[in-house]
Amino acid sequence: MRLFKVLVVAAMCVLGLSFLAAAKNKFGVADSRSLTLTAPTLVGNVLLPAGDYKVTHTMDGENHIMVFKQLNTKKPAEARVKCQLVPLAQKAARDEAAFGFNAANQRTLHSIIFKGDTAQHVF
Repeated sequence: MRLFKVLVVAAMCVLGLSFLAAAKNKFGVADSRSLTLTAPTLVGNVLLPAGDYKVTHTMDGENHIMVFKQLNTKKPAEARVKCQLVPLAQKAARDEAAFGFNAANQRTLHSIIFKGDTAQHVF
């Protein structure tokens, strides 16, 4: 009987932690995601090198801020950029990123949609 109680409690903990890990904030977007840039990309006013990034959605007062922090490097590049959340009609089926080029022919990030979110990040 005691073993059964321990197993039930452990199962509930695992279930609860998995729910928290996948939970969205009140804006319909996850607080943290991963992104791979395949080429140097201008994010806000920072040119980020190609690589893997942790992307965190945070608030600064009323402003939505996306923080891009490079992974797996001794001196990680980082960019903070204000974003606007644009609601989607339904949950995103896949990750999407829209890029363009500025007058200096630099690749620029315009927007991101992450799978499962209900809003698009527009920069």
